Amino acid sequence: MKKRVLFLYTELAEYFMACVEALSNEVEEVHIVRWPVNEEAPFQFRQIEGVTIYDKPNFDRKSLLKLAEDINPDTIVCSGWVDKDYLAVCEKFFGKCPTVLTLDNWWQNSLKQRLLVQFAKWKFRSVFSDAWIPGKPQRSFAQKLGFDDAHISEGFYCADKAAFQKTFEKALKERSNSYPHRILYLGRYLPFKGIYEMWEAFDLWKEESGNDWELWCVGTGDDWEKRVEREGIKHFGFLQPSELLKILPEVGAFVLPSHKEPWGVAVHEMAAAGLPLLCSDQIGAASAFLEEGKNGFYFESDSTASMIKAFTKLGNLSDEELMSMGKHSNELSQKITPKKWSETVLRF
Repeated sequence: MKKRVLFLYTELAEYFMACVEALSNEVEEVHIVRWPVNEEAPFQFRQIEGVTIYDKPNFDRKSLLKLAEDINPDTIVCSGWVDKDYLAVCEKFFGKCPTVLTLDNWWQNSLKQRLLVQFAKWKFRSVFSDAWIPGKPQRSFAQKLGFDDAHISEGFYCADKAAFQKTFEKALKERSNSYPHRILYLGRYLPFKGIYEMWEAFDLWKEESGNDWELWCVGTGDDWEKRVEREGIKHFGFLQPSELLKILPEVGAFVLPSHKEPWGVAVHEMAAAGLPLLCSDQIGAASAFLEEGKNGFYFESDSTASMIKAFTKLGNLSDEELMSMGKHSNELSQKITPKKWSETVLRF
Protein backbone atom coordinates (compact mmCIF):
# COMPACT_ATOMS: atom_id res chain seq x y z
CA MET A 1 0.00 0.00 0.00
CA LYS A 2 1.42 3.36 -1.02
CA LYS A 3 1.69 6.17 1.50
CA ARG A 4 1.35 9.95 1.86
CA VAL A 5 4.21 11.94 3.40
CA LEU A 6 4.02 15.52 4.64
CA PHE A 7 7.17 17.62 5.06
CA LEU A 8 6.97 20.78 7.16
CA TYR A 9 10.10 22.46 5.90
CA THR A 10 12.07 25.67 6.16
CA GLU A 11 14.09 26.63 3.04
CA LEU A 12 14.14 24.09 0.22
CA ALA A 13 17.37 23.19 -1.58
CA GLU A 14 18.10 21.27 -4.76
CA TYR A 15 19.68 18.35 -2.89
CA PHE A 16 16.54 17.94 -0.75
CA MET A 17 14.35 17.84 -3.86
CA ALA A 18 16.56 15.13 -5.38
CA CYS A 19 15.79 13.00 -2.32
CA VAL A 20 12.09 13.85 -2.54
CA GLU A 21 12.10 12.69 -6.16
CA ALA A 22 13.50 9.34 -5.09
CA LEU A 23 10.81 9.11 -2.41
CA SER A 24 8.06 10.02 -4.89
CA ASN A 25 8.76 6.76 -6.72
CA GLU A 26 7.93 4.80 -3.55
CA VAL A 27 4.88 6.61 -2.14
CA GLU A 28 1.59 7.83 -3.50
CA GLU A 29 1.87 11.49 -2.55
CA VAL A 30 4.50 13.87 -1.16
CA HIS A 31 3.35 17.20 0.25
CA ILE A 32 5.80 19.96 1.21
CA VAL A 33 5.01 23.15 3.11
CA ARG A 34 8.00 25.45 2.75
CA TRP A 35 9.28 28.85 3.82
CA PRO A 36 10.07 31.47 1.13
CA VAL A 37 13.19 31.00 -1.02
CA ASN A 38 16.39 32.33 0.57
CA GLU A 39 17.73 35.26 -1.47
CA GLU A 40 21.28 33.99 -0.86
CA ALA A 41 20.40 30.64 -2.45
CA PRO A 42 17.65 31.28 -5.00
CA PHE A 43 17.32 27.74 -6.28
CA GLN A 44 14.92 27.09 -9.12
CA PHE A 45 13.00 23.84 -8.69
CA ARG A 46 11.46 21.74 -11.41
CA GLN A 47 8.10 20.10 -10.92
CA ILE A 48 8.10 16.47 -9.76
CA GLU A 49 5.13 14.22 -10.42
CA GLY A 50 3.30 13.30 -7.25
CA VAL A 51 4.87 16.17 -5.26
CA THR A 52 2.83 19.21 -4.18
CA ILE A 53 4.51 22.31 -2.69
CA TYR A 54 2.72 24.89 -0.54
CA ASP A 55 4.05 28.30 0.51
CA LYS A 56 3.93 28.68 4.28
CA PRO A 57 3.05 32.44 4.23
CA ASN A 58 -0.29 31.49 2.68
CA PHE A 59 -1.35 29.63 5.83
CA ASP A 60 -2.12 30.60 9.39
CA ARG A 61 -2.20 27.90 12.05
CA LYS A 62 -5.87 27.07 11.57
CA SER A 63 -5.60 26.68 7.79
CA LEU A 64 -2.35 24.72 8.09
CA LEU A 65 -4.01 22.25 10.47
CA LYS A 66 -6.90 21.96 8.01
CA LEU A 67 -4.46 21.26 5.16
CA ALA A 68 -2.76 18.53 7.17
CA GLU A 69 -6.11 16.97 8.03
CA ASP A 70 -7.11 16.97 4.36
CA ILE A 71 -3.81 15.34 3.36
CA ASN A 72 -4.14 12.77 6.18
CA PRO A 73 -0.42 11.85 6.04
CA ASP A 74 1.06 8.50 7.04
CA THR A 75 4.27 10.25 8.12
CA ILE A 76 5.13 13.86 9.00
CA VAL A 77 8.71 15.15 8.87
CA CYS A 78 9.27 18.52 10.56
CA SER A 79 12.29 20.76 9.99
CA GLY A 80 13.39 21.76 13.49
CA TRP A 81 11.28 23.34 16.23
CA VAL A 82 11.45 27.02 15.29
CA ASP A 83 8.06 27.16 13.53
CA LYS A 84 5.33 26.97 16.17
CA ASP A 85 2.63 26.26 13.55
CA TYR A 86 4.60 23.21 12.45
CA LEU A 87 4.80 22.06 16.07
CA ALA A 88 1.03 22.41 16.37
CA VAL A 89 0.52 20.11 13.37
CA CYS A 90 2.91 17.48 14.78
CA GLU A 91 1.21 17.64 18.17
CA LYS A 92 -2.18 17.19 16.49
CA PHE A 93 -0.99 14.05 14.65
CA PHE A 94 1.21 12.61 17.41
CA GLY A 95 0.16 9.03 18.07
CA LYS A 96 -1.79 8.86 14.81
CA CYS A 97 1.31 8.64 12.59
CA PRO A 98 5.09 9.00 12.99
CA THR A 99 6.02 12.65 13.61
CA VAL A 100 9.72 13.07 12.87
CA LEU A 101 11.90 15.93 14.10
CA THR A 102 14.94 16.82 11.99
CA LEU A 103 17.86 18.68 13.57
CA ASP A 104 21.46 19.41 12.66
CA ASN A 105 22.72 21.14 15.81
CA TRP A 106 25.70 19.83 17.78
CA TRP A 107 25.50 19.56 21.56
CA GLN A 108 27.62 22.42 22.95
CA ASN A 109 26.27 22.55 26.51
CA SER A 110 25.22 26.18 26.09
CA LEU A 111 22.65 27.77 28.40
CA LYS A 112 20.19 27.96 25.49
CA GLN A 113 20.60 24.26 24.76
CA ARG A 114 20.29 23.27 28.43
CA LEU A 115 17.03 25.22 28.69
CA LEU A 116 15.77 23.64 25.46
CA VAL A 117 16.51 20.17 26.81
CA GLN A 118 14.42 20.87 29.91
CA PHE A 119 11.58 22.15 27.71
CA ALA A 120 11.86 19.24 25.30
CA LYS A 121 11.70 16.60 28.01
CA TRP A 122 8.08 17.44 28.72
CA LYS A 123 6.98 19.03 25.44
CA PHE A 124 8.59 16.94 22.69
CA ARG A 125 7.28 13.65 24.13
CA SER A 126 3.81 14.67 22.96
CA VAL A 127 4.96 16.17 19.63
CA PHE A 128 7.68 13.97 18.06
CA SER A 129 8.01 10.21 17.86
CA ASP A 130 11.42 10.12 16.16
CA ALA A 131 14.48 12.22 15.38
CA TRP A 132 16.30 12.30 12.03
CA ILE A 133 19.81 13.74 12.06
CA PRO A 134 22.57 14.16 9.45
CA GLY A 135 25.23 12.12 11.27
CA LYS A 136 27.22 11.30 14.38
CA PRO A 137 27.91 14.92 15.53
CA GLN A 138 24.18 15.42 16.20
CA ARG A 139 23.46 12.16 18.03
CA SER A 140 24.28 13.31 21.56
CA PHE A 141 21.98 16.34 21.21
CA ALA A 142 19.13 14.16 19.97
CA GLN A 143 19.66 11.85 22.93
CA LYS A 144 19.56 14.75 25.38
CA LEU A 145 16.28 15.89 23.81
CA GLY A 146 14.81 12.58 24.96
CA PHE A 147 15.14 10.30 21.91
CA ASP A 148 16.64 6.85 22.46
CA ASP A 149 18.86 5.26 19.83
CA ALA A 150 15.98 3.14 18.50
CA HIS A 151 14.20 6.36 17.53
CA ILE A 152 17.20 8.23 16.07
CA SER A 153 18.08 7.83 12.38
CA GLU A 154 21.06 9.30 10.52
CA GLY A 155 21.43 10.48 6.92
CA PHE A 156 18.92 13.34 6.82
CA TYR A 157 21.09 15.58 4.59
CA CYS A 158 22.04 14.00 1.28
CA ALA A 159 23.59 15.24 -1.96
CA ASP A 160 22.03 14.72 -5.38
CA LYS A 161 24.33 11.74 -5.79
CA ALA A 162 23.43 10.87 -9.39
CA ALA A 163 24.21 14.34 -10.72
CA PHE A 164 27.61 14.56 -9.06
CA GLN A 165 28.47 10.96 -9.94
CA LYS A 166 28.04 11.80 -13.62
CA THR A 167 30.33 14.80 -13.15
CA PHE A 168 32.93 12.59 -11.46
CA GLU A 169 32.90 10.08 -14.29
CA LYS A 170 33.15 12.84 -16.87
CA ALA A 171 35.99 14.57 -15.02
CA LEU A 172 38.09 11.43 -14.51
CA LYS A 173 39.51 11.45 -18.03
CA GLU A 174 40.06 15.21 -18.09
CA ARG A 175 41.86 15.19 -14.75
CA SER A 176 44.03 12.24 -15.73
CA ASN A 177 45.20 14.11 -18.83
CA SER A 178 45.86 17.41 -17.05
CA TYR A 179 44.98 17.78 -13.38
CA PRO A 180 43.42 21.21 -12.71
CA HIS A 181 45.23 23.15 -9.99
CA ARG A 182 42.15 25.01 -8.82
CA ILE A 183 40.53 24.92 -5.37
CA LEU A 184 36.79 25.50 -5.17
CA TYR A 185 34.97 27.31 -2.37
CA LEU A 186 31.20 26.83 -2.46
CA GLY A 187 29.14 28.72 0.10
CA ARG A 188 27.73 32.00 1.27
CA TYR A 189 29.75 35.17 1.59
CA LEU A 190 29.44 35.65 5.35
CA PRO A 191 32.15 36.06 8.04
CA PHE A 192 31.31 32.83 9.91
CA LYS A 193 32.02 30.92 6.71
CA GLY A 194 35.71 31.72 7.18
CA ILE A 195 35.99 33.45 3.81
CA TYR A 196 38.34 36.22 4.99
CA GLU A 197 40.79 33.77 6.58
CA MET A 198 40.56 31.66 3.43
CA TRP A 199 41.37 34.53 1.09
CA GLU A 200 44.24 35.67 3.30
CA ALA A 201 45.65 32.17 3.67
CA PHE A 202 45.47 31.48 -0.05
CA ASP A 203 47.09 34.80 -0.90
CA LEU A 204 49.96 34.27 1.57
CA TRP A 205 50.47 30.66 0.47
CA LYS A 206 50.59 31.63 -3.18
CA GLU A 207 52.99 34.51 -2.47
CA GLU A 208 55.33 32.35 -0.38
CA SER A 209 55.39 29.29 -2.65
CA GLY A 210 54.87 30.81 -6.09
CA ASN A 211 52.54 27.91 -6.94
CA ASP A 212 50.20 27.80 -9.93
CA TRP A 213 47.00 27.07 -7.98
CA GLU A 214 43.87 29.21 -8.24
CA LEU A 215 40.94 29.68 -5.86
CA TRP A 216 37.49 29.71 -7.45
CA CYS A 217 34.69 31.01 -5.23
CA VAL A 218 31.01 30.28 -5.88
CA GLY A 219 28.25 31.88 -3.83
CA THR A 220 26.77 35.16 -2.70
CA GLY A 221 25.68 36.83 0.53
CA ASP A 222 25.81 39.99 2.62
CA ASP A 223 29.59 40.30 2.21
CA TRP A 224 29.67 39.88 -1.56
CA GLU A 225 30.70 43.50 -2.08
CA LYS A 226 33.57 42.99 0.39
CA ARG A 227 35.07 40.10 -1.57
CA VAL A 228 38.84 40.09 -1.83
CA GLU A 229 40.21 40.54 -5.34
CA ARG A 230 43.68 39.03 -5.66
CA GLU A 231 45.73 37.30 -8.32
CA GLY A 232 44.54 33.72 -8.61
CA ILE A 233 41.21 34.33 -6.86
CA LYS A 234 38.10 34.24 -9.06
CA HIS A 235 34.51 35.01 -8.00
CA PHE A 236 31.52 33.50 -9.84
CA GLY A 237 28.59 34.63 -7.70
CA PHE A 238 25.65 32.26 -7.14
CA LEU A 239 25.31 29.40 -9.63
CA GLN A 240 22.33 27.16 -10.17
CA PRO A 241 23.23 23.45 -9.68
CA SER A 242 23.29 22.86 -13.46
CA GLU A 243 25.79 25.71 -13.88
CA LEU A 244 27.94 24.44 -11.02
CA LEU A 245 28.14 20.97 -12.54
CA LYS A 246 29.62 22.45 -15.71
CA ILE A 247 32.65 23.96 -13.95
CA LEU A 248 33.41 21.08 -11.57
CA PRO A 249 35.61 19.17 -14.06
CA GLU A 250 37.79 22.29 -14.15
CA VAL A 251 38.63 22.24 -10.42
CA GLY A 252 40.90 19.89 -8.50
CA ALA A 253 40.04 20.32 -4.80
CA PHE A 254 37.41 21.73 -2.46
CA VAL A 255 37.75 23.91 0.64
CA LEU A 256 35.19 24.74 3.33
CA PRO A 257 36.67 26.97 6.07
CA SER A 258 33.56 27.63 8.19
CA HIS A 259 33.97 28.60 11.83
CA LYS A 260 30.92 26.42 12.51
CA GLU A 261 29.01 24.23 10.04
CA PRO A 262 26.49 21.84 11.62
CA TRP A 263 26.74 19.64 8.51
CA GLY A 264 27.56 21.12 5.09
CA VAL A 265 26.00 19.18 2.20
CA ALA A 266 28.55 20.77 -0.14
CA VAL A 267 31.17 18.45 1.40
CA HIS A 268 29.10 15.43 0.34
CA GLU A 269 28.54 16.92 -3.11
CA MET A 270 32.21 17.63 -3.71
CA ALA A 271 33.20 14.20 -2.41
CA ALA A 272 30.76 12.67 -4.90
CA ALA A 273 32.33 14.84 -7.61
CA GLY A 274 35.68 13.20 -6.78
CA LEU A 275 37.55 16.13 -5.22
CA PRO A 276 40.16 16.07 -2.45
CA LEU A 277 38.71 17.93 0.54
CA LEU A 278 40.08 20.66 2.81
CA CYS A 279 37.78 21.24 5.81
CA SER A 280 37.94 23.10 9.08
CA ASP A 281 37.57 21.02 12.22
CA GLN A 282 34.08 22.48 12.71
CA ILE A 283 32.43 20.87 9.65
CA GLY A 284 29.90 18.19 10.56
CA ALA A 285 29.88 16.43 7.18
CA ALA A 286 33.64 15.97 7.32
CA SER A 287 33.03 13.31 9.98
CA ALA A 288 31.50 11.16 7.23
CA PHE A 289 33.37 12.19 4.10
CA LEU A 290 36.92 13.26 5.04
CA GLU A 291 39.64 10.88 6.17
CA GLU A 292 42.82 12.75 7.07
CA GLY A 293 45.61 12.15 4.57
CA LYS A 294 43.50 9.74 2.51
CA ASN A 295 41.21 12.14 0.67
CA GLY A 296 42.12 15.51 2.15
CA PHE A 297 43.20 17.45 5.21
CA TYR A 298 41.70 19.14 8.25
CA PHE A 299 42.73 22.55 9.58
CA GLU A 300 41.78 24.57 12.64
CA SER A 301 38.80 26.86 12.12
CA ASP A 302 39.41 30.60 12.27
CA SER A 303 43.17 30.03 11.78
CA THR A 304 44.95 31.44 8.76
CA ALA A 305 48.20 29.70 9.73
CA SER A 306 46.53 26.29 9.99
CA MET A 307 44.81 26.79 6.64
CA ILE A 308 48.12 27.68 4.98
CA LYS A 309 49.52 24.36 6.24
CA ALA A 310 46.58 22.51 4.69
CA PHE A 311 47.03 24.36 1.38
CA THR A 312 50.73 23.46 1.50
CA LYS A 313 50.00 19.76 2.07
CA LEU A 314 47.66 19.81 -0.90
CA GLY A 315 50.14 21.66 -3.10
CA ASN A 316 52.92 19.20 -2.30
CA LEU A 317 50.95 16.27 -3.70
CA SER A 318 51.59 14.93 -7.18
CA ASP A 319 48.76 14.92 -9.71
CA GLU A 320 48.59 11.14 -9.35
CA GLU A 321 48.15 11.45 -5.59
CA LEU A 322 45.44 14.06 -6.07
CA MET A 323 43.63 11.71 -8.46
CA SER A 324 43.81 8.91 -5.91
CA MET A 325 42.42 11.17 -3.20
CA GLY A 326 39.54 12.21 -5.43
CA LYS A 327 38.61 8.59 -6.10
CA HIS A 328 38.59 7.88 -2.37
CA SER A 329 36.31 10.89 -1.82
CA ASN A 330 33.89 9.44 -4.35
CA GLU A 331 33.93 6.08 -2.57
CA LEU A 332 33.13 7.73 0.77
CA SER A 333 30.24 9.65 -0.80
CA GLN A 334 28.35 6.38 -1.29
CA LYS A 335 27.55 6.27 2.45
CA ILE A 336 24.42 8.40 1.97
CA THR A 337 22.29 8.37 -1.18
CA PRO A 338 18.77 9.56 -2.10
CA LYS A 339 17.71 5.89 -2.24
CA LYS A 340 18.90 5.28 1.33
CA TRP A 341 17.24 8.57 2.35
CA SER A 342 13.96 7.39 0.85
CA GLU A 343 14.26 4.04 2.61
CA THR A 344 14.61 5.86 5.93
CA VAL A 345 11.31 7.68 5.36
CA LEU A 346 9.64 4.37 4.52
CA ARG A 347 10.99 2.84 7.76
CA PHE A 348 9.31 5.61 9.74
